[in-house]
Amino acid sequence: MKQKKPKYRQIIDAAVIVIAENGYHQAQVSKIAKQAGVADGTIYLYFKNKEDILVSLFQEKMGIFIEKIEEEIELKSSAAEKLYSLIEKHFSLLAEDHHLAIVTQLELRQSNKELRLRINEVLKGYLNVVDKIVTAGQETGEFREDLELRLARQMIFGTIDETVTTWVMNDQKYDLPSQAKKVHDLFVYGFKHLEK
Repeated sequence: MKQKKPKYRQIIDAAVIVIAENGYHQAQVSKIAKQAGVADGTIYLYFKNKEDILVSLFQEKMGIFIEKIEEEIELKSSAAEKLYSLIEKHFSLLAEDHHLAIVTQLELRQSNKELRLRINEVLKGYLNVVDKIVTAGQETGEFREDLELRLARQMIFGTIDETVTTWVMNDQKYDLPSQAKKVHDLFVYGFKHLEK
């Protein structure tokens, strides 16, 4: 219910900016409240603590992210096109929101094990979309039947993730969405049946 309230979204959006600009450990709740234009106490009506803000932020943004990607791939007929849409949409959504890119690529990588487990739980929805694309490609014969799903998923997510991280670490100096075709080609040629 809280998620539907405008202040919840305001706080989430403010947290993205404050965490991106100050780092997770330096992002005090008071700074987030100030950025959101709410009293410090208001934050605690929506979130237990700063860790809860970070996980909620990821849930909220990843939920929107998955929705947009699913809408995009729904329009494509082949698994290869769906995979391209996933990569391109992932890159363009993060290229459009530099603060969010910094938070997802750098600040979500926390050493706290409990926090990592909560973040990995949220990531499952995204990985399910990847699994559906790979499985569909195997069923239509576009991708090899002997592809190991878990390994293919790790390769796809790992490559997309590392490409965005490198872009963030390079101060976002180049056009991230333009990398989509190159990344897509690596997968599609690697996943195809080998010519005998």
